[in-house]
Amino acid sequence: MLETIKLSKSFKGKKAVQDVNLYLDSGESVGLLGPNGAGKSTTISMISSLIKPTAGEIKLNGVNIINNPEQIRRILGVVPQELALYEALSAYENLKFFGSIYKIRGNELDKSIQRALEIVGLQDRQKDLVKTFSGGMKRRVNIAAALLHHPKILILDEPTVGIDPQSRNHILETVRMLNKNEGTTVMYTSHYMEEVEQLCDRLYIMDHGEIIASGTKGELLSILSTEDTIKVQLSKMDDRFVTQVKSIEGVRKVEAANTNLKIIAKKGINLVSELVYLSEQHHIQLINFHTENPSLEDVFLHLTGRTLRD
Repeated sequence: MLETIKLSKSFKGKKAVQDVNLYLDSGESVGLLGPNGAGKSTTISMISSLIKPTAGEIKLNGVNIINNPEQIRRILGVVPQELALYEALSAYENLKFFGSIYKIRGNELDKSIQRALEIVGLQDRQKDLVKTFSGGMKRRVNIAAALLHHPKILILDEPTVGIDPQSRNHILETVRMLNKNEGTTVMYTSHYMEEVEQLCDRLYIMDHGEIIASGTKGELLSILSTEDTIKVQLSKMDDRFVTQVKSIEGVRKVEAANTNLKIIAKKGINLVSELVYLSEQHHIQLINFHTENPSLEDVFLHLTGRTLRD
Protein backbone atom coordinates (compact mmCIF):
# COMPACT_ATOMS: atom_id res chain seq x y z
CA MET A 1 0.00 0.00 0.00
CA LEU A 2 2.70 2.50 1.04
CA GLU A 3 6.47 2.22 0.66
CA THR A 4 9.56 4.38 0.80
CA ILE A 5 12.57 3.71 -1.41
CA LYS A 6 15.98 5.08 -0.37
CA LEU A 7 14.25 7.98 1.36
CA SER A 8 16.77 10.60 2.52
CA LYS A 9 16.70 14.06 4.05
CA SER A 10 19.53 16.50 4.74
CA PHE A 11 19.41 19.77 6.64
CA LYS A 12 22.21 22.23 5.82
CA GLY A 13 24.33 19.38 4.49
CA LYS A 14 23.79 17.15 7.53
CA LYS A 15 21.92 13.89 6.85
CA ALA A 16 18.99 13.34 9.21
CA VAL A 17 17.58 10.35 7.30
CA GLN A 18 19.50 8.17 4.87
CA ASP A 19 18.26 5.51 2.42
CA VAL A 20 15.22 4.45 4.43
CA ASN A 21 13.32 1.55 2.87
CA LEU A 22 10.08 0.55 4.57
CA TYR A 23 6.57 -0.51 3.64
CA LEU A 24 3.07 -0.77 5.08
CA ASP A 25 0.67 -3.37 3.76
CA SER A 26 -3.03 -2.57 3.84
CA GLY A 27 -4.55 -3.31 7.25
CA GLU A 28 -1.36 -4.04 9.19
CA SER A 29 0.14 -2.28 12.18
CA VAL A 30 3.84 -1.40 11.98
CA GLY A 31 6.08 -0.06 14.74
CA LEU A 32 8.90 2.42 14.13
CA LEU A 33 11.38 2.38 17.02
CA GLY A 34 14.46 4.41 17.69
CA PRO A 35 16.14 6.53 20.37
CA ASN A 36 15.81 10.31 20.37
CA GLY A 37 17.39 11.80 17.26
CA ALA A 38 17.15 8.57 15.27
CA GLY A 39 15.19 10.23 12.45
CA LYS A 40 11.69 8.87 13.16
CA SER A 41 9.86 12.19 13.17
CA THR A 42 11.67 13.37 10.03
CA THR A 43 10.69 10.15 8.26
CA ILE A 44 7.06 10.60 9.33
CA SER A 45 7.11 14.23 8.17
CA MET A 46 8.28 13.13 4.73
CA ILE A 47 5.71 10.34 4.44
CA SER A 48 2.93 12.73 5.47
CA SER A 49 4.14 15.32 2.89
CA LEU A 50 5.01 17.99 5.47
CA ILE A 51 8.58 18.17 4.18
CA LYS A 52 10.10 17.09 0.87
CA PRO A 53 12.84 14.49 0.86
CA THR A 54 16.29 15.32 -0.46
CA ALA A 55 16.29 12.02 -2.34
CA GLY A 56 14.28 8.83 -2.73
CA GLU A 57 10.67 7.92 -3.42
CA ILE A 58 7.40 7.57 -1.53
CA LYS A 59 4.98 5.29 -3.35
CA LEU A 60 1.28 4.84 -2.69
CA ASN A 61 -0.05 1.75 -4.48
CA GLY A 62 2.99 1.86 -6.75
CA VAL A 63 2.74 5.56 -7.69
CA ASN A 64 5.36 8.08 -6.53
CA ILE A 65 3.41 10.79 -4.68
CA ILE A 66 6.19 13.21 -3.69
CA ASN A 67 5.15 15.75 -6.34
CA ASN A 68 1.45 14.92 -6.01
CA PRO A 69 0.86 14.74 -2.23
CA GLU A 70 -2.92 15.19 -2.42
CA GLN A 71 -3.27 11.47 -3.08
CA ILE A 72 -1.86 10.57 0.31
CA ARG A 73 -3.30 13.53 2.22
CA ARG A 74 -6.83 12.35 1.41
CA ILE A 75 -6.30 8.98 3.09
CA LEU A 76 -3.72 9.79 5.78
CA GLY A 77 -4.32 10.81 9.40
CA VAL A 78 -1.35 12.01 11.48
CA VAL A 79 -1.23 12.31 15.26
CA PRO A 80 1.84 14.50 15.92
CA GLN A 81 4.16 14.19 18.89
CA GLU A 82 3.26 17.72 20.00
CA LEU A 83 -0.32 18.68 20.80
CA ALA A 84 -1.96 20.63 17.96
CA LEU A 85 -5.02 22.08 19.68
CA TYR A 86 -6.55 25.46 20.53
CA GLU A 87 -6.94 25.42 24.31
CA ALA A 88 -9.41 28.33 24.39
CA LEU A 89 -11.85 26.32 22.24
CA SER A 90 -13.95 23.34 23.25
CA ALA A 91 -13.19 19.83 22.03
CA TYR A 92 -16.11 20.10 19.58
CA GLU A 93 -14.94 23.51 18.29
CA ASN A 94 -11.41 22.19 17.78
CA LEU A 95 -12.71 19.26 15.77
CA LYS A 96 -15.06 21.51 13.78
CA PHE A 97 -12.07 23.67 12.82
CA PHE A 98 -9.92 20.72 11.76
CA GLY A 99 -12.85 19.12 9.95
CA SER A 100 -13.31 22.28 7.89
CA ILE A 101 -9.67 22.01 6.82
CA TYR A 102 -10.53 18.56 5.45
CA LYS A 103 -13.41 20.32 3.60
CA ILE A 104 -16.06 18.41 5.54
CA ARG A 105 -19.27 20.43 5.89
CA GLY A 106 -22.71 20.47 7.52
CA ASN A 107 -24.28 17.27 8.80
CA GLU A 108 -21.39 15.20 7.50
CA LEU A 109 -18.99 17.21 9.65
CA ASP A 110 -21.14 16.83 12.78
CA LYS A 111 -21.43 13.07 12.20
CA SER A 112 -17.65 12.81 11.74
CA ILE A 113 -17.06 14.77 14.95
CA GLN A 114 -19.46 12.62 16.96
CA ARG A 115 -17.91 9.43 15.58
CA ALA A 116 -14.37 10.62 16.41
CA LEU A 117 -15.39 11.70 19.92
CA GLU A 118 -17.07 8.34 20.49
CA ILE A 119 -13.95 6.48 19.39
CA VAL A 120 -11.74 8.39 21.84
CA GLY A 121 -14.34 8.32 24.61
CA LEU A 122 -14.96 12.07 24.98
CA GLN A 123 -18.54 12.59 23.79
CA ASP A 124 -19.64 13.72 27.24
CA ARG A 125 -16.87 16.37 27.39
CA GLN A 126 -17.22 17.78 23.87
CA LYS A 127 -18.48 21.21 25.01
CA ASP A 128 -15.75 21.68 27.63
CA LEU A 129 -12.75 23.90 26.89
CA VAL A 130 -9.60 21.97 26.05
CA LYS A 131 -7.63 23.98 28.64
CA THR A 132 -9.64 22.21 31.35
CA PHE A 133 -8.59 18.75 30.11
CA SER A 134 -5.86 16.53 31.51
CA GLY A 135 -2.83 15.77 29.36
CA GLY A 136 -4.28 12.37 28.46
CA MET A 137 -7.62 13.86 27.38
CA LYS A 138 -5.84 16.40 25.19
CA ARG A 139 -3.97 13.54 23.53
CA ARG A 140 -7.29 11.85 22.83
CA VAL A 141 -8.68 15.01 21.19
CA ASN A 142 -5.47 15.11 19.12
CA ILE A 143 -6.24 11.58 17.91
CA ALA A 144 -9.88 12.47 17.20
CA ALA A 145 -8.72 15.31 14.92
CA ALA A 146 -6.79 12.81 12.82
CA LEU A 147 -9.85 10.56 12.43
CA LEU A 148 -12.35 13.09 11.08
CA HIS A 149 -11.86 12.20 7.41
CA HIS A 150 -11.92 8.42 8.01
CA PRO A 151 -8.25 7.84 7.05
CA LYS A 152 -7.13 4.52 5.63
CA ILE A 153 -3.63 5.07 7.09
CA LEU A 154 -3.02 6.45 10.60
CA ILE A 155 0.42 7.54 11.79
CA LEU A 156 0.86 8.09 15.52
CA ASP A 157 4.09 9.71 16.72
CA GLU A 158 4.53 8.86 20.42
CA PRO A 159 0.88 9.47 21.34
CA THR A 160 1.17 8.38 24.99
CA VAL A 161 4.09 10.53 26.19
CA GLY A 162 3.56 12.01 29.64
CA ILE A 163 -0.01 10.89 30.27
CA ASP A 164 -1.84 9.01 33.01
CA PRO A 165 -2.18 5.19 32.84
CA GLN A 166 -5.96 5.31 32.25
CA SER A 167 -5.63 7.56 29.18
CA ARG A 168 -2.68 5.53 27.96
CA ASN A 169 -4.70 2.31 28.11
CA HIS A 170 -7.62 4.01 26.36
CA ILE A 171 -5.36 5.20 23.53
CA LEU A 172 -3.87 1.72 23.09
CA GLU A 173 -7.33 0.17 22.97
CA THR A 174 -8.42 2.83 20.45
CA VAL A 175 -5.49 2.09 18.15
CA ARG A 176 -6.06 -1.65 18.44
CA MET A 177 -9.76 -1.25 17.63
CA LEU A 178 -9.08 0.96 14.60
CA ASN A 179 -6.56 -1.54 13.26
CA LYS A 180 -8.33 -4.83 14.02
CA ASN A 181 -12.01 -3.86 13.70
CA GLU A 182 -11.94 -1.12 11.06
CA GLY A 183 -8.92 -2.24 9.05
CA THR A 184 -7.01 1.02 9.47
CA THR A 185 -3.35 0.70 8.50
CA VAL A 186 -1.23 1.96 11.43
CA MET A 187 2.32 3.22 11.80
CA TYR A 188 3.15 3.66 15.49
CA THR A 189 6.21 5.16 17.17
CA SER A 190 6.75 4.97 20.92
CA HIS A 191 9.34 5.04 23.69
CA TYR A 192 7.51 2.16 25.33
CA MET A 193 8.50 -1.24 23.97
CA GLU A 194 5.49 -2.96 25.52
CA GLU A 195 3.18 -0.74 23.45
CA VAL A 196 4.62 -1.76 20.08
CA GLU A 197 4.72 -5.40 21.23
CA GLN A 198 0.98 -5.19 21.95
CA LEU A 199 -0.03 -3.32 18.81
CA CYS A 200 2.35 -4.06 15.96
CA ASP A 201 2.64 -6.92 13.46
CA ARG A 202 6.12 -5.86 12.32
CA LEU A 203 8.82 -3.53 13.61
CA TYR A 204 11.49 -1.28 12.14
CA ILE A 205 14.41 -0.21 14.34
CA MET A 206 16.00 3.08 13.34
CA ASP A 207 19.22 4.71 14.54
CA HIS A 208 21.33 7.60 13.23
CA GLY A 209 18.87 8.13 10.38
CA GLU A 210 18.98 4.57 9.06
CA ILE A 211 16.88 1.43 9.37
CA ILE A 212 19.20 -1.02 11.12
CA ALA A 213 16.79 -3.95 11.57
CA SER A 214 13.25 -4.96 10.65
CA GLY A 215 10.90 -7.90 10.93
CA THR A 216 8.35 -9.57 13.16
CA LYS A 217 9.00 -9.88 16.89
CA GLY A 218 10.24 -13.45 16.38
CA GLU A 219 12.56 -12.44 13.56
CA LEU A 220 14.09 -9.65 15.62
CA LEU A 221 14.50 -11.88 18.67
CA SER A 222 16.43 -14.34 16.51
CA ILE A 223 19.19 -11.70 16.28
CA LEU A 224 20.11 -12.71 19.84
CA SER A 225 19.75 -16.45 19.30
CA THR A 226 23.48 -16.89 19.96
CA GLU A 227 23.44 -14.78 23.12
CA ASP A 228 22.15 -14.90 26.69
CA THR A 229 20.63 -12.15 28.79
CA ILE A 230 21.87 -12.35 32.37
CA LYS A 231 20.47 -10.25 35.20
CA VAL A 232 22.61 -9.75 38.31
CA GLN A 233 21.66 -8.09 41.59
CA LEU A 234 24.58 -6.67 43.58
CA SER A 235 25.01 -5.55 47.17
CA LYS A 236 26.33 -2.22 45.83
CA MET A 237 27.28 -0.64 42.54
CA ASP A 238 30.87 0.19 41.63
CA ASP A 239 31.78 1.83 38.30
CA ARG A 240 35.16 0.08 38.24
CA PHE A 241 33.44 -3.29 38.64
CA VAL A 242 31.07 -2.49 35.75
CA THR A 243 34.00 -1.44 33.55
CA GLN A 244 35.75 -4.75 34.20
CA VAL A 245 32.55 -6.74 33.51
CA LYS A 246 32.32 -4.99 30.12
CA SER A 247 35.85 -6.13 29.32
CA ILE A 248 35.10 -9.86 29.90
CA GLU A 249 35.57 -11.77 26.66
CA GLY A 250 32.18 -12.61 25.14
CA VAL A 251 30.27 -9.82 26.90
CA ARG A 252 28.44 -7.72 24.27
CA LYS A 253 26.55 -5.13 26.31
CA VAL A 254 26.18 -4.15 29.98
CA GLU A 255 23.40 -1.97 31.35
CA ALA A 256 23.66 -0.77 34.97
CA ALA A 257 20.75 0.59 37.03
CA ASN A 258 20.89 1.10 40.81
CA THR A 259 22.35 -2.20 42.10
CA ASN A 260 21.30 -4.25 39.07
CA LEU A 261 23.19 -5.30 35.96
CA LYS A 262 21.76 -6.56 32.69
CA ILE A 263 24.42 -8.35 30.68
CA ILE A 264 24.11 -9.57 27.09
CA ALA A 265 26.82 -12.16 26.49
CA LYS A 266 27.76 -14.88 24.03
CA LYS A 267 26.14 -18.21 24.83
CA GLY A 268 28.36 -20.76 26.57
CA ILE A 269 30.90 -18.47 28.23
CA ASN A 270 31.65 -19.14 31.91
CA LEU A 271 30.40 -15.80 33.15
CA VAL A 272 29.60 -16.87 36.73
CA SER A 273 33.20 -17.59 37.73
CA GLU A 274 34.35 -14.29 36.17
CA LEU A 275 31.69 -12.33 38.08
CA VAL A 276 32.48 -14.08 41.36
CA TYR A 277 36.18 -13.32 40.92
CA LEU A 278 35.57 -9.63 40.11
CA SER A 279 33.01 -9.19 42.90
CA GLU A 280 35.50 -10.53 45.46
CA GLN A 281 38.12 -8.07 44.21
CA HIS A 282 35.71 -5.15 44.69
CA HIS A 283 34.13 -6.45 47.91
CA ILE A 284 30.71 -6.79 46.28
CA GLN A 285 28.21 -9.55 47.00
CA LEU A 286 26.28 -11.24 44.19
CA ILE A 287 22.78 -11.35 45.69
CA ASN A 288 20.96 -12.82 42.70
CA PHE A 289 21.93 -14.16 39.29
CA HIS A 290 19.67 -15.58 36.57
CA THR A 291 19.49 -16.02 32.82
CA GLU A 292 16.46 -14.81 30.85
CA ASN A 293 15.21 -15.25 27.32
CA PRO A 294 16.09 -12.16 25.29
CA SER A 295 13.46 -9.43 24.94
CA LEU A 296 12.93 -6.79 22.27
CA GLU A 297 14.51 -4.32 24.70
CA ASP A 298 17.62 -6.52 24.67
CA VAL A 299 17.64 -6.56 20.85
CA PHE A 300 17.31 -2.78 20.81
CA LEU A 301 20.16 -2.37 23.30
CA HIS A 302 22.29 -4.80 21.30
CA LEU A 303 21.72 -2.94 18.02
CA THR A 304 21.89 0.67 19.19
CA GLY A 305 23.93 0.56 22.38
CA ARG A 306 21.13 2.51 24.07
CA THR A 307 17.81 1.78 25.72
CA LEU A 308 14.68 2.92 23.94
CA ARG A 309 14.11 5.82 26.37
CA ASP A 310 17.65 7.23 26.08
